[in-house]
Amino acid sequence: MKRIFSVLSVLTLSFVLAACGSSVKLSDVPVEDRSAGSMGAGSAAGGVSGRGVAPVEIMTTETTAAGPVGAARIIYFGYDSFTINSEFQGAIEMHARFLTANKSRKISIEGHTDERGGREYNLALGQKRAEAVRRSLALLGVAETQVEAVSFGKEKPAMAGDTEEAFAKNRRAEINYR
Repeated sequence: MKRIFSVLSVLTLSFVLAACGSSVKLSDVPVEDRSAGSMGAGSAAGGVSGRGVAPVEIMTTETTAAGPVGAARIIYFGYDSFTINSEFQGAIEMHARFLTANKSRKISIEGHTDERGGREYNLALGQKRAEAVRRSLALLGVAETQVEAVSFGKEKPAMAGDTEEAFAKNRRAEINYR
């Protein structure tokens, strides 16, 4: 009986491994090479390819590239919390005024946590922090299409270490203009 079970186990494992195999050849190149030498006659004329596509130049000034002047771009949170403290409300209001006046501008809000807690928990908490800032901006009139909220959890610490100072610096939401 044990011998039959062993043989069946080996056969089942063999079928599973065979099914997981891939027929894709890694040496095959699935994309066409469009390096500078193969773009055609138009590529030499000012960076315009044969299809008439020109590089995009984004015009920004020093004052508008980083958002509103003097506004904090980092919102800090308490331990295990996604409540925005009143000390950061002024900064959020400045960003909201800037974004409502500049409808073409977009931001991403990155939620972060300290290293305590599991990966899934910290990703969820980071998302709640980013969403809290996004909701505050929306309540102040910022269009949802201008804001993206993402979480990095504990993956991108602002300060290394396991001190309370490092933990406090890592519990944050960062506003980044695009």
